[in-house]
Amino acid sequence: MRLEGVGRRYGLRGPWVLRAVRLDLPAGTLVRITGANGTGKSTLLRLVAGIDAPGEGRITGRPARTAYVPERFPAALPLTAGGYLVHLGRIQGLDGRTARARAGEWLERFGAGDHRDTPLAALSKGTSQKVAVAQALLAEPGLLVLDEAWTGLDTTARTELDQAVRDRVAAGARVVFVDHDPRRLAGEEDAVYAVTSGGVRRAERTSGLLSVGQGRVEPSGLASVGREQVEPSALPSAGRGRAEPSALPPARPRPWARIAASGGAEVPAGLPGAGVSARDGGRLTVTVEAARSDAVLRALLDAGWHIESLDSGSDSTGGSDSTGDSDSAGGGDSAGGGDSYSDSQGAGDRTDATPGTTPDTTEGVRA
Repeated sequence: MRLEGVGRRYGLRGPWVLRAVRLDLPAGTLVRITGANGTGKSTLLRLVAGIDAPGEGRITGRPARTAYVPERFPAALPLTAGGYLVHLGRIQGLDGRTARARAGEWLERFGAGDHRDTPLAALSKGTSQKVAVAQALLAEPGLLVLDEAWTGLDTTARTELDQAVRDRVAAGARVVFVDHDPRRLAGEEDAVYAVTSGGVRRAERTSGLLSVGQGRVEPSGLASVGREQVEPSALPSAGRGRAEPSALPPARPRPWARIAASGGAEVPAGLPGAGVSARDGGRLTVTVEAARSDAVLRALLDAGWHIESLDSGSDSTGGSDSTGDSDSAGGGDSAGGGDSYSDSQGAGDRTDATPGTTPDTTEGVRA
């Protein structure tokens, strides 16, 4: 499958979201798409899946069976979970008996078997997401496109989806995905592409790091700050204590990470290295030393929280800690600034879609 000079904009005179995109997607490959919010990741996925047509360029070689899981699942449909899956299975070419059998199988695998006869509108957000993922796997697609498909799933269902992705790749399918958790299938990707400045470029791995242009992204998803890494021993202690200025190397930045999460019931006790945490309704904001961010992410995910955004930055002067009231989902401004690696909605980048089949070839005309 190939994208050649593909561009997309919304409206005849609107700005180009993406342009001159060239991608090769061979069979049997796992491809991760990265980028800050609002750069066009979801737009790229919709083009790959055939949900949107390119304004210029062309897409060829798309498999006949293509499945897509949007960031938001349109659950307000007059069908039960099982009825919806059978309907989608028939559209994708399965006979009625096979569609019913596979619908039941995938609902059971994702822990939603008891909701087969539940109306879609009555399902919880998590169960709706299980149905959205199940519909994409019913017909064993040759192209599987996942836009934050793990968001809203419990730990067991996320693990099941991980394995389903591996199985599809092993069977020769192409899987293209975006996920906010940098540990998701880390090291298993055949290629990683970064969406930035209206274009898409290959990100190469070097000694365990993800390299994009002149910058580096650690496996944790946080950008390297400056040209030198700060040793954990040189960082101020979290909590009430603060290191003396003499304990910090002069002119060396102090990296931090800000994590916004939602959907959890209890805040994990003793978050590793967390300097500040703030609870605002159903959203939790945690500011932590960058060296401890992986441990905090793991603790939150294990406790059932869903990560909304992950921002990074540095305080080159060793100034005051960031406070939770400056945050919002997707990251807020703070002293020292920061590069956003969140995958929350960006303007013009996210729209709802009802999953379905797509044609084999999409030809674009210049808008």
